[in-house]
Amino acid sequence: MDLSELKGIISLMQKSDLTDLEIETQDLKLRLARPGDSKVVPRFQPEQPNVVQAPIQEQTQQAKSSSEEGIYIFKSPMVGTFYRKPSPDDPSFVSVGDIINSGDVLCIVEAMKVMNEVKSDRQGEIIEILVEDSLSIEYGQPLFKIRT
Repeated sequence: MDLSELKGIISLMQKSDLTDLEIETQDLKLRLARPGDSKVVPRFQPEQPNVVQAPIQEQTQQAKSSSEEGIYIFKSPMVGTFYRKPSPDDPSFVSVGDIINSGDVLCIVEAMKVMNEVKSDRQGEIIEILVEDSLSIEYGQPLFKIRT
């Protein structure tokens, strides 16, 4: 599977109502799952016997937990570069104090030269932005604090 095929599969997943997709070949196993309303989580696993991974539902529950009452920590659904604006001349998608709804675009994460809009899975108020613009981020890294 080459990069253009992978981009096409991810794009198809983002544009459709699919919630789960698994493709398996001789040397590659690709599983895409949508844990929330609008996030695609790519997970690549070469064929290896006796490998155990945590289920996606468990990862999603961990992402929803917070040490502060009424505060939701929104975490990155993928690895890439974090952008607060659609382009350098445009205003930020969200700022501290903004009221957001489920499905509102919070940021863009660039992964493999593809700009992925990251949408909120909760409604509430942005109380803190935890990442600076144009920095590399990891899967599961806290991005925003949202008062629900």
